[in-house]
Amino acid sequence: MPIEEFKRFAIELAEQSGDFIRPLFGAPGLKVETKNDQSPVTAADRGAEDLMRARIAARFPDHGIIGEEFGTERGDAEFVWVLDPIDGTKSFITGVPLWGTLIALLHRGQPVLGCIHQPILKQLVIGDGATTTLNGRPVLCRATTQVEDATVLYSDPLNPEKYRNGAAHEALLRRAKLVRTWGDCYGYLLVATGQADVMLDPIMNPWDIAALVPIVRGAGGVITDWCGDAAYPAESTVAAATPALHARVIAALKA
Repeated sequence: MPIEEFKRFAIELAEQSGDFIRPLFGAPGLKVETKNDQSPVTAADRGAEDLMRARIAARFPDHGIIGEEFGTERGDAEFVWVLDPIDGTKSFITGVPLWGTLIALLHRGQPVLGCIHQPILKQLVIGDGATTTLNGRPVLCRATTQVEDATVLYSDPLNPEKYRNGAAHEALLRRAKLVRTWGDCYGYLLVATGQADVMLDPIMNPWDIAALVPIVRGAGGVITDWCGDAAYPAESTVAAATPALHARVIAALKA
């Protein structure tokens, strides 16, 4: 599998989509529409995904594509690209730069390459399950093993109660050293680069998760669903800096 070739192509997709999105961030008059699932969408989301789909079709016409905005093409292909053009659109539309473009590559149904690109802050994280880099520099998760020493991040304060065990989630947060809602894909970027220790999402889609798996694992972290099972495909995500910390977080969420 030519993973280095795929990495170079993922960088191209990130840079080109970032060039498209950047002028639209904070742009006066950017129209925000509401999709059927009540989530927001803008021309930045749709245009960036359309651009990446065209580039993939031109370079790898036999590859499949799964995207948040335009669905699935050749989802049973050996190689499938998974795209979330703006993960964190709610932050995007409110002028908060804690969002990013997610690009992943599946091989026979499992993620082997992941990318988080934050074009405003000029951060590009790429992981292949063995190594992870930030702007070309190798990064590792922190060595934290205790919840009481951990910085814990999550995306939405209402979702744990709505989709999982809200009381257990609240108890976990009360034990942590620092708690912040620096969520969506940016929270996983912070865990993978050693700036935070735990990131929690009780409800996820395939395009939300796929890129995160090789990134967190490549940085030495652990990522599963809320029960400690496989992270992809799944409907929830728990990422932690170390196996010991991850085990303690999972135990707390099951309480």
